[in-house]
Amino acid sequence: MIIVTGGAGFIGSNLIHALNKRGERDILLVDNLSNGRKVLNIADLDIADYCDKHELLDKLAEPDMRQKVRAVFHQGACSATTEWDGLYVMKNNYEYSKQLLQWCQAVRVPFIYASSASVYGNGHKGFRVDRACEQPINMYAYSKFQFDQYVRRILPMATSQIVGFRYFNVYGPREQHKGAMSSTAFHFSQQIIKDQVARLFAGCDGYGDGGQQRDFVYVGDVVDVNLWFLDNPQQSGIFNVGTGKAEPFNAVAEAVIAWHGQGRIEYIPFPEHLKGAYQSYTQADLSGLRAVGYDQPFLSVKDGVRRYLEQLN
Repeated sequence: MIIVTGGAGFIGSNLIHALNKRGERDILLVDNLSNGRKVLNIADLDIADYCDKHELLDKLAEPDMRQKVRAVFHQGACSATTEWDGLYVMKNNYEYSKQLLQWCQAVRVPFIYASSASVYGNGHKGFRVDRACEQPINMYAYSKFQFDQYVRRILPMATSQIVGFRYFNVYGPREQHKGAMSSTAFHFSQQIIKDQVARLFAGCDGYGDGGQQRDFVYVGDVVDVNLWFLDNPQQSGIFNVGTGKAEPFNAVAEAVIAWHGQGRIEYIPFPEHLKGAYQSYTQADLSGLRAVGYDQPFLSVKDGVRRYLEQLN
């Protein structure tokens, strides 16, 4: 059995879809379905069982689970960067993750988990997987950073594979349930459909209007990285997952407009509440990922957005 936490979420549901395409059906999908709209992500998936996230740790205590589980993909988390309830975030993203990892180490099964590029903060120190570059600026980022620190401490004596992925700006199918946290590609497309105007932030931090740059990575490429590590259990560590190339928000909007064949860009004032807590530039350093042997290319914004909108619309 393969366990996927956050299995009804964005990356988790895409991961299960890819596992199904490989012929995998013995999958335990773990999530919190209080947001029932996530059912749209999982209606076409084939799984063996479902488990609420609050019940997983008790389920893992059952004796037969020790022999059943082949790997754990831990994608579930409180993913809202705007959540400032530190007790809630640390309980969900840090303590829960530690308990899952400890179980995996006890039974010697791979543990592949979602970290985040948000650990790099404003990015002024770079985007290498290096303590010198890490300066989280919100609770979500801190929870991910602190779990990475925990992983670093136990990696030298690990009994089985442990892999953490610092996802950059992921976009693609099965993200519509995220609302405000959905990607700009999704929002721009919805705006173009509604009134033919894609709204981007005006300039900030020395960047021109819509010129802030992010490393936008297509979810299919993210899933491919996850599956490569499943196939290569001898590789452990923490890795950046992005394209390795920063592109401006203007490029995303232009790709959306090109696909729809209509629309224009409008710039809106940069929000006051985001000043000082916004990444105006991100670009993944992929040297670690390439060093362990992952050599697949990543889609550009132009190609990734086109592939996404072909499925979305």
